[in-house]
Amino acid sequence: MTETASPSNIFANWREHIIYIGFVAIFIIFAATLGDRGFLDPNNLLNIIRQTAIIAVVAVSMTFVLGTAEIDLSVGAVAGLASVATAMGIDHFGMAGGIVSGLATGAVVGAVNGYLTTGLGIPSFLTTLAMMGIARGVAMWISATAAIPILDKTYAAIFGSGNLGPVPSLLIWMVGAGLVGHVVLRRTTFGRRVLATGGNETSARYSGVDTASVKFRVLMISSIAAALAGMLYAGRLHSGRFQFGEGDELSVIAAAVLGGTSLFGGAGTVIGSVMGALMIGLINNGLVLMGLEFSQQLIARGAIIIIAVAISQTRRH
Repeated sequence: MTETASPSNIFANWREHIIYIGFVAIFIIFAATLGDRGFLDPNNLLNIIRQTAIIAVVAVSMTFVLGTAEIDLSVGAVAGLASVATAMGIDHFGMAGGIVSGLATGAVVGAVNGYLTTGLGIPSFLTTLAMMGIARGVAMWISATAAIPILDKTYAAIFGSGNLGPVPSLLIWMVGAGLVGHVVLRRTTFGRRVLATGGNETSARYSGVDTASVKFRVLMISSIAAALAGMLYAGRLHSGRFQFGEGDELSVIAAAVLGGTSLFGGAGTVIGSVMGALMIGLINNGLVLMGLEFSQQLIARGAIIIIAVAISQTRRH
């Protein structure tokens, strides 16, 4: 006997796919209104991917953090610090040294964030908010607020500015991060423990889940992903700068929440987070083509975050 879909079930299913419906609707609107301004030009569409791929990579890791009912506000500053560390590492030790320097920066910051949050019991909001300032200050200090050029063409080609045939390397990084994150969250024990920790931490502990370890690891993952983002910024723009990643934490959180990850933990989808990042990039590109000033674009971005929170609350309840 086939179960008849009730109106409530249809509505619930519609809400589950709101990010995809919204993306298609916005794309169609922009295509119709901005087609004569080059919106549908292949180069413009590739630029949207290049501009949002880095946000998408970090949004994948933020899905895990929010899934445990924690938050990481330091990702933007860590990206800037990692870009500087990478550029300095390449300058002194070559490409391999730069890669190690960048990833090590993320690992150290993640370990500190994780220990302060799970070891000392400081809320992750406060821990990562403080780390945001520390990471930005360290990046400014060691670089003397100056850009550090990257002259290694191989590094730049792999991390951001190269192409594999017609496919930008940034698209490959975004797809790779999305696939790995999706498999880990949906197909592994660790992914199930992440969502169990965020859904009901007490019940998860009674079920044998080491919730402190889970939270420590997701904060490590978040910082390492942020460091990778900084390395991609450095490769794309051929330099390390403390300004890279500034404000990205807002876009990353909005992308994850728009994609279906709850701010309250226990629910998340990596593919949705990637789509959320692409939607934000799509909107930003459309606003630029409309001729809006940067201040007006910031207002629109803030409105997106508010909508994201509203959607999250609706899904939660």
